[in-house]
Amino acid sequence: MTSPVGVQALIRRTHEDRVLAVLRDRGAMSRAQIAPLVGLSRTTLSEITGSLLDTRAIVVTKTDAVSREGRGRPAELLALDPRAGQHLGADFTHRAVHVAVADASHEIIASGSMEYPHGAEWRVRVEVALALLDDLERSTGVHYDALQGIGIGVSSPVSRPEEGSGEHRTLAGGPLITATIEDAFTSRFDAPILIDNNTRLAALAEAEWMLGQPTRDLIYLRLADGCGGGLVVDGALVSGRSGFAGEIGHVTVEPDGEPCSCGKRGCLETVASLRALTAAAHPFGVASAAELAQRARSGDPDVVGLLATVGAVVGRTLAILGTALSPSEVVLGGQVVGLHPVFLERATEAFHHESLSLPGHVPSVRRARLGDDSGALGALVAAFHNSQLLPTAAPAPSLRTRSRKGAQIR
Repeated sequence: MTSPVGVQALIRRTHEDRVLAVLRDRGAMSRAQIAPLVGLSRTTLSEITGSLLDTRAIVVTKTDAVSREGRGRPAELLALDPRAGQHLGADFTHRAVHVAVADASHEIIASGSMEYPHGAEWRVRVEVALALLDDLERSTGVHYDALQGIGIGVSSPVSRPEEGSGEHRTLAGGPLITATIEDAFTSRFDAPILIDNNTRLAALAEAEWMLGQPTRDLIYLRLADGCGGGLVVDGALVSGRSGFAGEIGHVTVEPDGEPCSCGKRGCLETVASLRALTAAAHPFGVASAAELAQRARSGDPDVVGLLATVGAVVGRTLAILGTALSPSEVVLGGQVVGLHPVFLERATEAFHHESLSLPGHVPSVRRARLGDDSGALGALVAAFHNSQLLPTAAPAPSLRTRSRKGAQIR
């Protein structure tokens, strides 16, 4: 039997999502119990559940023979397969790939990371990622036959594909090679793929990966070797017309400042990145980022003073966005924020002093809660949001992980 395509495939996927949602919410059920809840005929439901059984998204757990009254053949009870990966998130950083796999209940069932040489070709990075997924499959028992969506983060800014070309572009205007990623993952997995900048995806993770209610409106800034950011408005990651929305690191803060990698001068990245801070501390005898961190930990007054000054610059820059967007939270991530508490303190003070907000609605400013896997978790959330049934309102993922076997492979 040929696989459905086009509209037929969309309808099939929607029906499957509805069945999975019922089993996720209610547990093991018979086909007769499922049918009225999803509004499908017996024939259509039999076809849909047969497809889900073939891909191992669901399993037959038992029959209702014990509780059944009267005669007739016992009905099979269907349930989600606890080993079925429904969504996959992957983040290709400069030195490692991080992955996270979630089931239909949006619970992580496998995760891990694997390193590759800094500056490795994309072919090598993808090979490492697929090897990591193979290892997780062997060590945890997770399988990928039922994948519904894949989210992938990369370390470069990613635009929307240009009309007519299908080609992503970088912030500087050059092409971003995504074909290697897309070809490798589409040849391996039968699921739609979404690719975005990993810092923007980390913003989505910080907004949604919560034990309580997700944050609907958030500004995120990551300060590391470079400076990137992301904007979450009304629960959705903002892309903008070009796809570059949230590039806070390239807001000009010193019009006559140092040249930036984007081609402008005096961007926030030229002032607040780890590289920029290390260069600014050279007059104090600081020769490396590691020495900058050590001097900050020891409370060196020159370094602490520099961090306080730059923290205030960051806070004032974020205040402009805060006044325009009125977020619930402002989140700062990356190594720079952890150098010394004074950085976050001064950023918070400057933000609250310069931004406009109503009493009782003052945004909180906090340090990022998630670590190196934030991009992969954000890619996972993006895959949830990109599902056919719930494109913008997927349930927030759970923090619980059923299995961590194979995690953090080096």
